[in-house]
Amino acid sequence: MNHFYVLNGRKIKQYLIVFVAVVFACGIIYAEKGNVSVFTQAEPAAIYSVPTDKKWIALTFDISWGEERAEPILQVLADKEIQNATFFLSSPWVKSHPDIAKKIKQAGFEIGSHGHKHTNYSSLENDEIRRQIQTAHQILQDELGMAPELIRLPNGDFDKRVLKIADELNYKVIQWHTDSMDWENPGVEVITERVLQNAHPGDIVLLHASDSSKQTHEALPVIIDELRSQGYEFVTVSQLLEQTTVQQKAVEDQ
Repeated sequence: MNHFYVLNGRKIKQYLIVFVAVVFACGIIYAEKGNVSVFTQAEPAAIYSVPTDKKWIALTFDISWGEERAEPILQVLADKEIQNATFFLSSPWVKSHPDIAKKIKQAGFEIGSHGHKHTNYSSLENDEIRRQIQTAHQILQDELGMAPELIRLPNGDFDKRVLKIADELNYKVIQWHTDSMDWENPGVEVITERVLQNAHPGDIVLLHASDSSKQTHEALPVIIDELRSQGYEFVTVSQLLEQTTVQQKAVEDQ
């Protein structure tokens, strides 16, 4: 009887060792360092917001078609002396409207990719996902002389495959926490309230500068003024991401 328990105790120990090894390989085990959990073997992930104590917020604008709404939005940003914002541009739009795209770049705003074909990338095969991202990258590089490092996928759609391929192509996938839903054109007050009610430090706000969004340029001045009155500073997505680097460094130094 005692032999039975010893034998099975050894087996249980072996099983536990195997289980821990498998979990570790999957990136589930984490180590505590100070008060921060540091996960191992992290898989690529989309970024919705950035944890920070600073009242920083990133206004982001997607553009995939049209030429009537982008310039009024650029004018509002100029009038309000907003120097930091991020525009995600689809490559067909950049080819069709190079002058507006160059105005965005010349104004000093950050530019990210909004992909090429405006479709759900999770529905595509791996090779086609890669082709779409690379095609957009090359067009933005050719037209604007810059190589984007951020991408917001069309329709905000992705799966693990898309995240992995984007990561392999040295892209960070940027989503949003606060969605203005401005493309629905629900009214300036509704757009404004959606943003102001959800805004928080480290937030990424989704707005649009395509022609389908007819009220964004009217809501934007109110949004900017109110957020400023609350003490917010407007930054680019990359400036927000630098906060994660600073925080990680602080953890490593503990």
